[in-house]
Amino acid sequence: MEKNSGRFWALTPLLTFILVYLGTSLALHDFYKMPVLVAFVFSAIVGFVLYPKFTFHQKIEEFSKGAGDSGIMLMILIFLLAGAFAEISKSIGAVHSTINFALSYVSPRLLIGGLFLTACFISLSLGTSVGTVVALAPIASGINDSVPGTLAVSLAAVVGGAMFGDNLSMISDTTIAATRTQGVEMRAKFKVNFWIALPPAIVTFLLYAFTIDLPVQVSATYDYSSIKIVPYLFIFVAALLGMNVIWVLISGIALAMLIGFTVSDLSLWPMIGALNSGMASMFELSLTCIVIGGIVGLIQYYGGIDYILHHISRHVKTKIGGEIGIASLTALVNATLANNTITILIVGPLAKNIADKNQIDPRRSASILDTISCFVQGLLPYGAQMLAALAVAKQSIGPLDIMSHLYYPYLLGLSTLVFIIVQRK
Repeated sequence: MEKNSGRFWALTPLLTFILVYLGTSLALHDFYKMPVLVAFVFSAIVGFVLYPKFTFHQKIEEFSKGAGDSGIMLMILIFLLAGAFAEISKSIGAVHSTINFALSYVSPRLLIGGLFLTACFISLSLGTSVGTVVALAPIASGINDSVPGTLAVSLAAVVGGAMFGDNLSMISDTTIAATRTQGVEMRAKFKVNFWIALPPAIVTFLLYAFTIDLPVQVSATYDYSSIKIVPYLFIFVAALLGMNVIWVLISGIALAMLIGFTVSDLSLWPMIGALNSGMASMFELSLTCIVIGGIVGLIQYYGGIDYILHHISRHVKTKIGGEIGIASLTALVNATLANNTITILIVGPLAKNIADKNQIDPRRSASILDTISCFVQGLLPYGAQMLAALAVAKQSIGPLDIMSHLYYPYLLGLSTLVFIIVQRK
């Protein structure tokens, strides 16, 4: 086979991962039983034994080059700092205050729409869709206690809003992965991505607000401290103003620690412990990034990347075709893995090659990666977000009940398609 057409069997490590991970998950009916990192190590071993004509020393060299790529190392540093910021903010009570602040301004007559907006705000602040669902799903259950029969639509509002922030937040894993793999600044990606995500959010709010009118009065009061919300606001504003993401996170950590000293009466060592716990929560993801980088390095060395690009390029003749190719790859891999961050880490290098070859603006490729992965992830009945919501439901409803009211992910996918076809620059 010609060099520029690549080799299909060079993709064997990736196919092995899909077989091990997807096969085990389907057999056990549990997509979170098989650890992603273990499955990737299996695929790396397959990569090492593939193509005996290459020496093992050569394979180790290529794996190490891929694993130690400067982009991956920078991404890991950002992950560690983001984890530290999230945990220190939680330790000073910022998460609790942010949630209560949002809930304090939810109108009882617009409760479902307000719950969606609250989930948008919380996920944008915290940078985690699963964390948002876990925090707000009990409130959705409480609404059902007052108005029986609303559990499905309430949980749908929470899941949809959670995906909004997961797509846009400056400290979201998906945002970090999308921007780093495409070599674009977060601020630049946010400005493009915002106009994809905002219209679906507005339409979703209107659907929830004006098609569902709950005859319920909420008398609960929510205590919050405004100053404890400041670290999240600082992160958001500083990133939009163009400050380097490393300094954004370091400054946010310092600000959160200062607030902890002055308002929460926390001593130094508990906060140091929180920083360590936050970074430790990112260890598995960081190691997964390293192993994925090594596997991609091997696949590229064997000609697997060339094979994919050769066969995609045969059908891609325009920028629109290239963007549809990126979106299709992202959707397929995400549906297989049920993990949008890992999806972006895998598809990101391919998307970068497709974008470069077809003169696609990296802001657009990064936005498509993020929006399509969140679109698919938000709809998966076996995704972590849906499973977290169903855990609160305690088998009283199923995933299809929630999906029938889950407007935002559907609209996000439609908005991305319109963005690809219409918004040409």
